Amino acid sequence: MMPEMLWKLLEITIIIALLIPMAAMLVWVERRVIGIWQDRHGPNRVGPFGILQSLADLLKILGKEDWIPPFSDRLVFILAPIIGAICVLMSFAVVPFSPDIGVSDLNIGLLFFLAMASLAVYSVVLAGWASNSKYALLGGMRAAAQTVSYEVFMGLSVMGVVLLTGTFNLREIVLAQSEGWLIQSQFVGFFIFLVAGIAESHRLPFDLPEAETELTAGFHTEYSGLKFALFFLGEYLGVTLISAMSVVLFFGGWLMPEPLSAWLPPLVWFIIKIMCFVMFFILLRTSLPRPRFDQLLKFGWMVMLPLALLNLIVTALLRLTGVL
Repeated sequence: MMPEMLWKLLEITIIIALLIPMAAMLVWVERRVIGIWQDRHGPNRVGPFGILQSLADLLKILGKEDWIPPFSDRLVFILAPIIGAICVLMSFAVVPFSPDIGVSDLNIGLLFFLAMASLAVYSVVLAGWASNSKYALLGGMRAAAQTVSYEVFMGLSVMGVVLLTGTFNLREIVLAQSEGWLIQSQFVGFFIFLVAGIAESHRLPFDLPEAETELTAGFHTEYSGLKFALFFLGEYLGVTLISAMSVVLFFGGWLMPEPLSAWLPPLVWFIIKIMCFVMFFILLRTSLPRPRFDQLLKFGWMVMLPLALLNLIVTALLRLTGVL
């Protein structure tokens, strides 16, 4: 019992120790890729190819004064970014990285992920409210409306996967795709999940809670130093998490077709798939304009909700008739 517990603690430590530097590395990757995409240099001064720019930015952020506004609610102001970072890191506990690597093999792993995504909204709402600033409060209210709305469609989009696999266990969902990835039969569900994931992680074009052109920096306007770094960490880990869940639910996790599976270990295939999605997130940022907030909510309730319900009904009917 004790060796198994020690192994799990070691596994948790390794995963966290890799995820946090990965978030910093994604900042550099994003800047380089956007630079190439927009025909400019990107970071190229600090270290070879600017690879140490993220480290320099981290040192700069940590070196800044960790100021707490005197007009804020001090305790809630401090707790808000911690809640966001913890919720994202907790979500990785149920992600199966390979047949042997994964912190927890919960029977309700998918529900746990959705629960953590729901709790993460408290971070931005409390940050906006505790800051006692109009800009931060508006950003927090936008984040609450956006997240609560798109959570509905995210939950409905994965119900087709549950119907076809008969389980909420993420490892079993991956193994159920050994005969074929679910993207083939659940393309509509995947599209809805991906759009909802972009909205949940507040990435462009759905970064309205942080719209710098309207709200300075949205819900984290009053934050600086380590607390701002925690929000930054949560955003980039959220991108990685949505990418990982997309791979697990619709693209076979660590599985690859037989000729390719022997070329690389399962963990490497899983990481390659995640990086493909991360690149998509980055290129999406350079390609699409930001919609108005009312357009965002209207698109969710008028388009995404009927589409999610239709996908669920059609999947259920095809499952009952034996087509799927």
